[in-house]
Amino acid sequence: MSIAKCYSAHLVGLSIEIITVEVDISNGLNAVSIVGLGDRAVEEAKDRVSAAIKNCGFVSPKQKNQKVVISLAPAHVRKEGPAFDLAIAISYLVAAGEINSETENILFLGELSLEGRIRHVPGILPLLCQAKKQGFNKVFVPKDNADEASLATDIVIYAVETLSQTISILTNKISIDPLKGIELATEESTKIAEKDMCMIRGNETVKRGLEIAAAGAHNILMFGPPGTGKTMLAQSFSSLLPPLTHEEAVEVTGIHSAAHILTNGFIKYPPFRAPHHTASYPAIVGGGAFPQPGEITLAHRGVLFLDEFPEFDRSVLEALRQPLEERSITISRARGSITFPAQCILIASMNPCPCGKPRNHGCLCKQGIIAAYRRRVSGPIMDRLDIWVNVNKIDYEKLASKNVLTESSAVIKSRVVTARNIQAQRFKKFGINKKFNSEMSAGDIEKCIVMNDSTRNFLKETGQKLLLSGRAFHRVIKVAQTIVDLASENEVRQKHILEAIQYRQKMDGP
Repeated sequence: MSIAKCYSAHLVGLSIEIITVEVDISNGLNAVSIVGLGDRAVEEAKDRVSAAIKNCGFVSPKQKNQKVVISLAPAHVRKEGPAFDLAIAISYLVAAGEINSETENILFLGELSLEGRIRHVPGILPLLCQAKKQGFNKVFVPKDNADEASLATDIVIYAVETLSQTISILTNKISIDPLKGIELATEESTKIAEKDMCMIRGNETVKRGLEIAAAGAHNILMFGPPGTGKTMLAQSFSSLLPPLTHEEAVEVTGIHSAAHILTNGFIKYPPFRAPHHTASYPAIVGGGAFPQPGEITLAHRGVLFLDEFPEFDRSVLEALRQPLEERSITISRARGSITFPAQCILIASMNPCPCGKPRNHGCLCKQGIIAAYRRRVSGPIMDRLDIWVNVNKIDYEKLASKNVLTESSAVIKSRVVTARNIQAQRFKKFGINKKFNSEMSAGDIEKCIVMNDSTRNFLKETGQKLLLSGRAFHRVIKVAQTIVDLASENEVRQKHILEAIQYRQKMDGP
């Protein structure tokens, strides 16, 4: 036969695009061409594939007087990367009559080396998770992707090392066992944290704020002079979060795989991302000619820590408005729009002024300079931060003492897990498809929050005195409900509102 087709795939954002690889062989002078709007890596596939076919014992396409046209359809979709190599090689061998095999409903993913080995490719997991929905029941992937691929379910996956091995499986010359799906052991309740809350002495109010933020997935800002432990507190925050569920781990692993940064087989714990304040707009929110997820998406189901918050570019901070509210980020380009998930907890930290020193300890900044520094964080961004806490100066007596007892992260985490379970049960009871108090809409608040008339009147009067915006008013209620859940109580009372109010925006500084 002179024409054949196989199937491969690539990612557009985090969604699968099935690529039909068609090969046509006709008489003529030797020529191999690839059509279908591919990038340089795709164009170079003809040389990789030709060498791999020759070194696996078959006749190379470049050794015959024939014209070979390789089409990657749909033609209007841009393709990038070497993941189509394996499909191109198989399709050519079928078209040339070198092998006789059925290729329908089979997906081929992998880069070929010149000797015919199949190399690792990024983005395997999100491709596999969606391949079944596209009607495929069998997939060939590189063996180097086996750990990641084993998280996918409901599809037969063969992890292969070479082109020769793939051909032998297709022609029934050999048989190998498909990958066995694995279920992550999410019951592992402890992860040895590099930084534990028990290592931090003092600042109990900040620790309380972080506990509330962890329990209800609230955004939090720490405000105080340098050297008081803001960064260490943020890094210790991860130790308060429970492991990811299997579904969450698959989702997060898929995102990191698509971003080409997956180092281990899978991610079991909430990611912690801490980009430098010089990071560009696309680095934080995502983008590029082929849109890639940014830091806010890489922190999905985890933590995004923005140290030196006002030092970030103004456009970067303003771009955070929508994802902090909607828990997703939409990247719009001329060719279309792509939406990435962005359900993360934002932890921000900032100094009281550009020099960072307290007013009574050497700060010489004029009021105008301080005001300009603080105005770098706009009101709408401030409004989206549920919790504001002052990080006080170091208590040297506690720091030097050997007998100061502080709660470990494991103890705090147990309360966080209990509060999260209470939230999940409440949302399930009311048929709300959400997980955390911070995600509640105004309608959800009316359904879920139990509050007597006296507390409602107190909340109304407080909102009027403090001139709270509608968003801030609801965020106070959400934080108060998280405080209730941490205490395993059933009703929001005045004391809970008072504690939630004290975490609203303030920049008095120490």
